[in-house]
Amino acid sequence: MPKNSSKKEKLIGRVSHYFGHIGVAVIELKDKLEEGDEIRFIGGETDFTQEAKSMEVEHEKIKKAKKGDSVGLKTEQKVREDYKVYKV
Repeated sequence: MPKNSSKKEKLIGRVSHYFGHIGVAVIELKDKLEEGDEIRFIGGETDFTQEAKSMEVEHEKIKKAKKGDSVGLKTEQKVREDYKVYKV
């Protein structure tokens, strides 16, 4: 858990793949994620927060994903494999 966090953050998954040409990360979820949730990516020199939007599972647009899903998500910055994803 990042020490400089004032809010309670929960680890919900990790990046398993990143498609740089379209700016989409595949996140393996350990917990549920809903469109509109605020999420934080942390790894290497990267640490940023964004809203979860434009989520897909198996090329189908979704509003909610559950534990165990691998979700494609548009990211505002580049991320890499094994970056951690927190729900803020």
